[in-house]
Amino acid sequence: MKRIGIDVGGTNTDAVLIVDEKVVHSVKRPTTADVTSGILDALKALRAEPTAAVKVDAVVIGTTHFINAVVQRRHVQKIGAIRIGMPASASLPPFCDWPTDLASLVNGSIFMLEGGHDYDGRPFMPLDVAGLKSAARKIKDAGLRSVAVCSSFSPLDPSCETTAREILADICPDVAVTLSHDLGRIGLLERENAALLNASLHDLAVTTVAAFRKAIADSGVDAPLFLTQNDGTVMQAEIATAFPVMSFASGATNSMRGAAHLSGLDDAMVVDVGGTTSDIGQLRHGFPREANAVVEVGGVRTLFRMPDLLSIGLGGGSHVDEDPVHVGPLSVGYRLTSDALVFGGARLTATDVAVAAGLIDIGDRSRVANLPKRLVEGALRDAWRKLEEDIDRMKTEAGDVPLLAVGGGAFLVPDRLPGISEIVRVPHGDCANAVGAAIAQVSGEADQVFRDLSREDAIAAARDIAADRAVQAGAARDSLKTVDVEDMPIAYLPGNALRVRVRVAGAIADPDLPAAA
Repeated sequence: MKRIGIDVGGTNTDAVLIVDEKVVHSVKRPTTADVTSGILDALKALRAEPTAAVKVDAVVIGTTHFINAVVQRRHVQKIGAIRIGMPASASLPPFCDWPTDLASLVNGSIFMLEGGHDYDGRPFMPLDVAGLKSAARKIKDAGLRSVAVCSSFSPLDPSCETTAREILADICPDVAVTLSHDLGRIGLLERENAALLNASLHDLAVTTVAAFRKAIADSGVDAPLFLTQNDGTVMQAEIATAFPVMSFASGATNSMRGAAHLSGLDDAMVVDVGGTTSDIGQLRHGFPREANAVVEVGGVRTLFRMPDLLSIGLGGGSHVDEDPVHVGPLSVGYRLTSDALVFGGARLTATDVAVAAGLIDIGDRSRVANLPKRLVEGALRDAWRKLEEDIDRMKTEAGDVPLLAVGGGAFLVPDRLPGISEIVRVPHGDCANAVGAAIAQVSGEADQVFRDLSREDAIAAARDIAADRAVQAGAARDSLKTVDVEDMPIAYLPGNALRVRVRVAGAIADPDLPAAA
């Protein structure tokens, strides 16, 4: 395996070359305002190293493009929203729980039609085909280029949504269609919100992935492109173009997966201290613990496969204020190498304090030699207090556990913390995010309600569905392993109903080998 992993953070863009699961070379370059040129800079620097001038099997990128677009309300487009589920849900139309400013940018038109299914997959209303055709014509006349379709309980039976896609393809073939069952789990509004967000990012996804391909080609790399997903796995660039929301939280997830790979620990706490924020999470079986609750993205409720993370405003670029002494949450971000004192700037940052304390040696140490000892010690104590409190909040057990400290700002993590058995620092830990991207696997998930099956048979059926989806996404079937299994009896429903969620992951399939049956 020879792969290049790239991760785009708020401060730095990191690139690594992995050969046979070992890091051969790594580089760190400032993130640029347009992001893409920062990727090109990192790739050129990586390829300039003689040991890195090898043919690679894949380039894997983790990016913040898409979540930034939602949070900053930029580069989103107006879409059509089709809800199939009437007469149920009429009082809660699409966009009903969105922030007003974002809804006004995205809401092009809403169509609520009869159809949909019940909890066990039975249709409860015939699909309004005539209404779908009328909606498609109106979407075409309005000039909308992207549509989201959501039908009640579509993860159990997606037939209403697939029929809608066929009708849209026939009447307005140039429109991009997002189907909610491809994205979310059971839960109508949250799954619909995921589809609406995804549809609103379609044009940005097309241009972003094209720019990534151009940057790779311009750097002389000839290899397929993958993007990392929220759950620590990868998707082919073509899939990323269709489902940009799947990479919303990929940066922090990459760091956790990279930390697990570099340390050899599959179960541990992880803190990834970047230039702007620190992300705290927990590894289980080498993957981040998933959030089971609703996840808000830019103020919109969703049910994505997202890691259970706590992000705090503490990083190498964090502002240090003197009265009272505290660190963050504001940061100089990617301007660290121009704004920090040790680099000739005028802003006191956490990096300056670390240099003054002798924790790291970068920049011009003489520029911070006269910082008051009270200020340096007070700033470090404030950073350590924040880490101690928030790491303890994310722990799920009372005993001491190991902590992996990674990221370019990991020098802010002290050598001892209460509740931590040991603090593990690894080689190339400052580029753990790019390592996580390079070693990422392909996953598949099933989340369904089964009836009249034993618990073992229901879990086996869900595992088969998840495995098929992983193989379809590009995984080698013989490498698949089960990552998560959850089952919950639904006592108030007849037929021994059981809701089962299974996630599997495996290595990227070799395109030169025949697929396993």
